[in-house]
Amino acid sequence: MNRRNFLRKAGLLGIPLAAAPLNVSFTRALSTLVDPDDDKVLVLIQLSGGNDGLNTLIPLDQYVNLNANRAALMLPENSLINLTDNQAFHPNMTGMADLFNDGKLGAIQGVGYPNQNRSHFRSTDIWTSASDAEEVVTTGWLGRNFASDHPTYPENFPNEDYPDPFAIAMGSQVSQTCQGTGVNFSMALNDPFNVTSLAVGGDTPLPDTPYGEELGFLRTSIGQANAYGAVVQERAEAGNSLVDYPDNGFANALKNVAYLVSGGLQSKVYVVNLGGFDTHASQVVAGNPQAGEHAELLQTLSDGMAAFHADLAALGLEERVISMTFSEFGRRIAANDSLGTDHGSAAPLFLMGSCVAPGFLGSSPEIPEVADVNEGVAMQYDFRDIYGSVLQDWFNLDPADVSAVLGHDFVHLPVLSLCDVVNSTETDTQTEELTASVYPNPFASRINVSLVSDGSQAELSIFDVTGKRIELVFSKRLAAGRHRFFVDLENQPAGAYFVRLQMGTRTLSKRIVKSK
Repeated sequence: MNRRNFLRKAGLLGIPLAAAPLNVSFTRALSTLVDPDDDKVLVLIQLSGGNDGLNTLIPLDQYVNLNANRAALMLPENSLINLTDNQAFHPNMTGMADLFNDGKLGAIQGVGYPNQNRSHFRSTDIWTSASDAEEVVTTGWLGRNFASDHPTYPENFPNEDYPDPFAIAMGSQVSQTCQGTGVNFSMALNDPFNVTSLAVGGDTPLPDTPYGEELGFLRTSIGQANAYGAVVQERAEAGNSLVDYPDNGFANALKNVAYLVSGGLQSKVYVVNLGGFDTHASQVVAGNPQAGEHAELLQTLSDGMAAFHADLAALGLEERVISMTFSEFGRRIAANDSLGTDHGSAAPLFLMGSCVAPGFLGSSPEIPEVADVNEGVAMQYDFRDIYGSVLQDWFNLDPADVSAVLGHDFVHLPVLSLCDVVNSTETDTQTEELTASVYPNPFASRINVSLVSDGSQAELSIFDVTGKRIELVFSKRLAAGRHRFFVDLENQPAGAYFVRLQMGTRTLSKRIVKSK
């Protein structure tokens, strides 16, 4: 049995893996991800399978066209939970709607990455590593920093300075987000109140052979798991929970997180998975779109998150913990013939807690009267800009170190605005809507893009309907004033495309059509 399979089956804290060396930008003198005296906690909610954002957060201003593309899936407009004039939640999401109304939920529209990969495995790799779509990075965006600061891990861990796991993955598998260069820094945990100890296997001298090396590795991993397990169980038993949770595995995992945080465990990251979002078929019940697999998943998500954040408030912990959802991709605009949706592109991302910036960042996705069969929601925000903003504002990481962790520069976004956060970037004050003229539309060979710059960094790109960037027109700081650009698309086939403009923290996505 290899190392990966042994540790998965044994339920140990990490899956040490051989990994490619980190490049210079990743390893250059990164400081600890979080100050050891800082008590901030990030809870990642992984929605595995690719969540249908258009059935989660419904754009009311696009309702007619959305209904034309997915009539069999479409919720009655009078059943929706209105959040604003233009945005509504699925009717099963009363819990998260309450968080929104209490100013404890922020939604970022159209989150994705350039050159969207619609494979579950590859796109999950991209989201958990924060890599570009064209590069393979074998470390996680959180694990890279842990590995840089603790190169000898897992040897001599836990210790007096670091008695607790760096991160906790609720369930039977560790999280790819916490994968370091040679070992995973998360502990897989099913039940913190019943952590089973394993026999280490003795301390007899080991032969100086590959067999001896592997056996020594297993002894170290088992001993470390036992030591961490004892600490985790002690902290769980010292913790508390003050609200009733739904009776399901997802909510129970969140309840255990509350016990661990309130019990004093110093782990900074928790990962909780909710699977089942690959809704190619039976997403809804025929004739009753308010019921079905996706409705049940959204109910589980919403009720669990509402209970968890109510618990944090009751425990006096709500200014210490934020939660953030992510999913490998959204679904396509048009329904398929099986009462479902196929792999798409961008989707909304949610942050929850009393320290998040409430409300919406970005605008409703543009829905055409007749979407291309492969058309997904256009990207407005790169998910790595959200990661970077959380690292900077929540964990107080220097922007230069954030760029090193991510492997490239990032745009600081105003996703956290309350409590004790840094939030020091001057572009955070930009609130007016970004506007640009794109014409003609439809077009035959080229388009004109006219915009007014405020002097900030700007980027203009052309994407196809699958999320592939077919042209990066420019990425640079534009002088303040009006600018006009000509984009030649003569060699592209007829069909729909998206023009994406980002200026500072603001984005704009416009759908254009090339005529035959």
